[in-house]
Formats: sequence, structure tokens, C-alpha cells
Amino acid sequence: MSERNQLGPEGGRTAGDEAPAYGGFEIVAREDFSDQTFRLDIRHPLLAKAAQPGQFVIVIVHEHGERIPLTLADFDPVAGTITLVIQAVGKTTAEMQRNCHAGSRLLGVVGPMGAPSRVTDAKKVVCVGGGLGVAPVFPQARAFKDNGAYVIGVVGFKNKDLIFWEDKFKTACDEFIVCTDDGSAGIKGLVTEGVRAAMARHADIDEVVAIGPPVMMRACAEATRTEGIKTVVSLNPVMVDGTGMCGGCRVKVGGKIMFACVDGPDFDGHQVDFDDLMNRLKRYAEEESLAMERWSESCRQSRLTPASGPESRLPAVEPTPLAGRQDA
Repeated sequence: MSERNQLGPEGGRTAGDEAPAYGGFEIVAREDFSDQTFRLDIRHPLLAKAAQPGQFVIVIVHEHGERIPLTLADFDPVAGTITLVIQAVGKTTAEMQRNCHAGSRLLGVVGPMGAPSRVTDAKKVVCVGGGLGVAPVFPQARAFKDNGAYVIGVVGFKNKDLIFWEDKFKTACDEFIVCTDDGSAGIKGLVTEGVRAAMARHADIDEVVAIGPPVMMRACAEATRTEGIKTVVSLNPVMVDGTGMCGGCRVKVGGKIMFACVDGPDFDGHQVDFDDLMNRLKRYAEEESLAMERWSESCRQSRLTPASGPESRLPAVEPTPLAGRQDA
């Protein structure tokens, strides 16, 4: 089944079916947050109109590229754009960092995928983002705020130089807590310190939403477990097709096997088997490292070889077959 003819979560065609005939989806803006993290705004009116918090897209950079799942960081149905915040940690994301600029195009952007986050009638919610998980938790914070909740935002970074979207979050949060590993901004420590600070000030928290690396989401779930606070996490296992057919994204929740792409990606953090999730994420580490080495060598060779045309700018490498959804 081609990427542009996939079935969405409800059995219908996804917005990715409407790829323009002139060659993909235009990147209309780019912003670099650090030497690894960058933002892309992509023109995709149908997807922007259909997208909801918590959902993701599958991106194919070019005809030889792999399929990578990326969580939606924002979407604007009026402007007809979606926003992705990406960290260059593997072959394809490094390739995107190098080649994706305003005016360039992506071959395929399929979505929205996954079940939307359930925005409950909770009166007080803590939305936690760690590292790159900061970006995808923003739509949820905004949705809870729009639904009348008192929203406490907690975000964590290694240091102050990596902080992004602080002003953006303040528009959607009644309280905003920044944590940094080195103490260069906000509270010194991990996001769990911010979660505990919020819990100490508010005895009436109804729900916590946490997005980030698995170890961070597990720590948040453990911090709230003793208080009995509902905690929702967004899981990022290895994923291939994104429609539930391959089974690559299976996770254990409450002792049952679930598929993150169609049953999630949001699950009860107190029921998730995080050890199993983290073990599965390591399963293709060797292949991922080899793909990065091949691509890096191809880039080195391309710098040594005179360019003969537009195609020479694309490294000719074998795509890696699998990718985990990037939230951190």
C-alpha cells in the first residue's frame, strides 16, 4: 500500500492522500533552536484542519527515504500549516536538518495518525514535557486551557540555551515551571522536581500529562502514583506503517498487548510496562548506528565530489527500515 493511499485510524483515507501533484509538501518556515533541534512549518491545509492534540504524522523526505513518525507540535487550520519540532539524532533526522529549509519540499506527509488525546473535563491539569517532548505537549496544554482547565506547564531541558517556546507556553498555562539539569534556569533538576513542586502547591490536581523520553515519563508516573493522580503518557515505540498492520509498535499496558499507532499513543502511565518499551527501543540500535555511519560517509564523499546537478545534493544511501516516533 502506498504512503498516499493509507487508511486512517477510522478506516478512511488520511489527509496525506491529497499530496500536490507538483512534488510534495512545501516547507514554509524553519527555525533552529539549537545545533540539533529545529522547527519546520509545512503547508498541508487538509491535515492542519483535521489534526488534533496527541496525533502524529509519518514523513518521507524523498523517494529513497524511510518512513519516520513525528508527533505534531502544532497546527494552524487558518494558515493551513502543521508544525514539527525535530531533533537530529539519527540518519533521517540528520538528513532533514541538512536539507530541509524554507522553500524545499517533503515527498510525503501522511496523517493525522493515532487516536487524539482525550481532553477531559479535568479542572486542574499538569502538562509535562521533557526535552523534545516539550513541543508535542503544547497542543494538549492549549486544548485543556480552551476547555476551561487550570493548566500548570512543566518543561525540562539540559540547560537554559536549549529552552524554546517559553512565551508560547505561557499563553496556554496559568502557571509555568522550567527545570534545567544544571540549574541555569528555573528549578535545578529533572521535570519530576517541577511535578512535585506543583503537587505540593496544589492538592486538587486532577490529571498529569507527560511526554518525553521513556525514563522521564516513568519517573513522572511514579511521582504521581502514591497520590493516585491520573497520569497519561505518550509512547514512542518503533513504528513502520502507523496503521496497526505491522505490529512493530506493540507495547504492554496493564499486562495486555496494545499498538501505539492505533490504540494510542496515549496510555495510562501507571499501567505501562516501561522496561519492555525501553528494551524494544534498543532492539535496532546497531542498524540505526550503521545507517548513520553510511549517511555520514556519503555526505563526506559528496563534499569531495563536484556537484553535477540538483540530484547530487541528495546522499545515495540505503534507508533504514524502522524508526521510533520522535518525542524526545
